[in-house]
Amino acid sequence: MGILDLFLQSSSSISLLGTLLVLLLVYLVSSSSFSSQKEGKEPPGPRPLPVLGNLLQLDLKRPYLTLLKLSKKYGSVFTVYLGPKKVVVLAGYKTVKEALVNHAEEFGERDPMQIMHEYNKGHGIVWSNGDSWKEMRRFALTNLRDFGMGKKASEDKIIEECEYLIEVFKKFKGEAFDTTLPIQYAVCNIICSIVYGSRFEYDDPEFTSLVDCMSARVYLLGSPSIQVYNMFPRFCKWTANRRSFLRLGADSIRQNLQLLKRLKETLNPQMCRGFVDAFLVQKQKLEISGITNSHFHDENLMITVQNLFSAGTDTSATTLRWGLLFMAKYPKIQDQVQEEVSREIGSRQVHVEDRKNLHFTNAVIHETQRLANIVPMSLPHKTTQDVTFQGYVIKKGTAVTPLLTSVLYDESEWERPHSFYPAHFLDKDGKFVKREAFMPFSAGHRACPGESLARMELFIFFTTLLQHFHFTPPPGVSEDELDLTPHVGFTLDPLPHKLCAAPVHEEEEGLII
Repeated sequence: MGILDLFLQSSSSISLLGTLLVLLLVYLVSSSSFSSQKEGKEPPGPRPLPVLGNLLQLDLKRPYLTLLKLSKKYGSVFTVYLGPKKVVVLAGYKTVKEALVNHAEEFGERDPMQIMHEYNKGHGIVWSNGDSWKEMRRFALTNLRDFGMGKKASEDKIIEECEYLIEVFKKFKGEAFDTTLPIQYAVCNIICSIVYGSRFEYDDPEFTSLVDCMSARVYLLGSPSIQVYNMFPRFCKWTANRRSFLRLGADSIRQNLQLLKRLKETLNPQMCRGFVDAFLVQKQKLEISGITNSHFHDENLMITVQNLFSAGTDTSATTLRWGLLFMAKYPKIQDQVQEEVSREIGSRQVHVEDRKNLHFTNAVIHETQRLANIVPMSLPHKTTQDVTFQGYVIKKGTAVTPLLTSVLYDESEWERPHSFYPAHFLDKDGKFVKREAFMPFSAGHRACPGESLARMELFIFFTTLLQHFHFTPPPGVSEDELDLTPHVGFTLDPLPHKLCAAPVHEEEEGLII
């Protein structure tokens, strides 16, 4: 969807178009002007219009595709203007890695979207910077590990949650159903057990409301109208999606306040149940010590909890849904996964250590992450200082977009970048191999802090589900008719669909799994 399409489809199209025309006229009579080449050799890019920048050239529903196309013309480092805001785009594996890993300090700050800055106010770990970010990230990583992230404790939680998820799938008795909510609830319960110290039942209204609210906000964050608001916040506060986003955020805060209140009332400093307890204990220690300017305050706790809740649910749940859809779409690959699982594991419980023997299954999971490409533009970065990068001068404070889709689909790194091809991760002997250009969790200082947990979740959930069920399209729908076009929000979800999950029969052992 381009900006003109947004005008035509919006109920307030006349006022939006009028506002932007006024902005254009104001700009034209002013003395300022855009320049893509100021002091020094700056990255090239398409010539921007006054005020609008390159907005008319963008597909606001799939901006990553526009940027990918522009990279073919302008190279791996180029400039676009999102409205009046200058953004340097990094494309291709070598360039993104060089920036985020080799120049991690220079490209290490977050450039918060306007709406996220408005909501988070610099708190939490995802959209923050400076000392608060460093301390919250350090504390989160340490305590998430203490509460089992990537360890045996997390594995036990995931295995337990698999049992609940399997029971939900069995209730449909092979009939077509939407996998979205059961998978979201199962994945979300893992982060809940680590953060809050307990899981929730799938029909708990408090829990379902939290998950629904989170999902709606993730979708709205990528909507064209909020993208326009981020570019022109002074003139687009009327945007309905902005109001909905902030209203849902307020609902989430109210719900979390109730959870945090109960945890505070039952807090035992000698026996922390999860991340929240650890945060509250640290806050108490600092207060007793007389430290009053600490980053351990209620606002940071609230936003950090929401960050962990959202980041720990959406990406892994979405990846799992893509994985099951790919299995239904490519039944021969599903057969190979199930044959390997049956041969190497049989009917016993799947464990993380089985990954070293399930080469093909591991390759399928990695290829799912690569092709699903669920965070195609990463989260925006910002330069911490003037930097000369690949011969170009990038000024301090410049917004930077690492185009992860250009890494995961890099034609110089992947044999079949736009196809589902598990052999990308297999050697000539069929053994799993790591690929340097596999970067779904981003890289550098701002890489996903929950990567080890996500990898564990994806392996155990996916392998266990394939051990128990065979996934097919609904009756009357062929594999060819399953649509792999993503449903675009802030992340790339599968379009709404249903699948059939038929129980796998282990007849030789007389078992039905």
